[in-house]
Amino acid sequence: MDLLSPYSLGPLSLPNRMVMAPLTRSRHPEAVPNSLTATYYAQRASAGLIVSEATQVDPRGQGYPDTPGIYSDAQVEAWREVTDLVHAVGGRIFLQLWHVGRVSHPDYHGGALPVAPSAIAPTEGKVMRPDFSLVPFETPHALTVAEIGEVVEQFRRGAQHAKQAGFDGVEIHGANGYLIEQFLSTSSNQRDDEYGGSAENRVRFLTEVTDAVLSVWDADRVGIRFSFGQGTNGVTDENPMETFGLAAQRMGEAGLVYIHAVRPNAQMGTAGGDAPDVLHLVRENYDGTLITNGGYDRAEGERALHDGLADLIAYGRPFLANPDLPIRFAADAPLNEPDKTTFYGGSTEGYTDYPLWHATEAELEPA
Repeated sequence: MDLLSPYSLGPLSLPNRMVMAPLTRSRHPEAVPNSLTATYYAQRASAGLIVSEATQVDPRGQGYPDTPGIYSDAQVEAWREVTDLVHAVGGRIFLQLWHVGRVSHPDYHGGALPVAPSAIAPTEGKVMRPDFSLVPFETPHALTVAEIGEVVEQFRRGAQHAKQAGFDGVEIHGANGYLIEQFLSTSSNQRDDEYGGSAENRVRFLTEVTDAVLSVWDADRVGIRFSFGQGTNGVTDENPMETFGLAAQRMGEAGLVYIHAVRPNAQMGTAGGDAPDVLHLVRENYDGTLITNGGYDRAEGERALHDGLADLIAYGRPFLANPDLPIRFAADAPLNEPDKTTFYGGSTEGYTDYPLWHATEAELEPA
């Protein structure tokens, strides 16, 4: 097997084993996708699978400027234009369902505090306000049991809206220090009720969200992303092998089609040296498809597949700068370098204007 070999993911036939990783681009004022969004994803339809940028399931789930949502009729209609165009050019796309939890600011919520499992602010980093300025985190509101149920319902609604919008499936965002990982991890979850304490209790919120999503989608169209309490957004776990081993086991019992694993020390594209431990942890507790992400180049991705560490390799920045990345790999073509200054915010520059290798943007438009 290699990156360009086909793969069966549930009911989907992927033409290659290259996944476009979720990439926040902050280009959606009023949290609604637009025609540029459709062009951006359609340009990248040669990926075996596209996972959309993180998309909040409720306004209280937003924590960054101009990120898209999936909670309103206008958003559903706009995302439908995206999926229609991706499908018209032969692509496959999952929506990533997201709630940032405490990684937010009152400016996003009319002055109300962000929410979290416990009233503990992140101890590292700063939060980005809607005007892109960075300020210290505020102590979040600890969700009541009733409010937890409301958030679970928000994920169910988001899953339903994703189906209405024409996505091929959904990925639950359980990584990067956001709400689900806040519940999973001991540093951010210090509750003394049925959602805190033991690993079994801390996994409860994840399983309830998963069950809600599975009430809408068949399990062979649902994946989950984990980053294993690596410290992103100040979230760590005192025993990640136990916590995330159990989480992976629960996802296997639920029948999820894949786990999307962010390898340690690979945040922001810096490759880590202990990836096999994380991937083996998943393999030992889960029998489905394993996607791995985190600073892979072509050669390292091929090795991971050859060694059986993963079934699919997710690429972030390489897909950002090279819309036709699988075509370039097949042709041994040179790669465009990503322009970091255009990662977040803006318009077409650094978004839909990266040059293609064998096709023009016009050729990606449906007839």
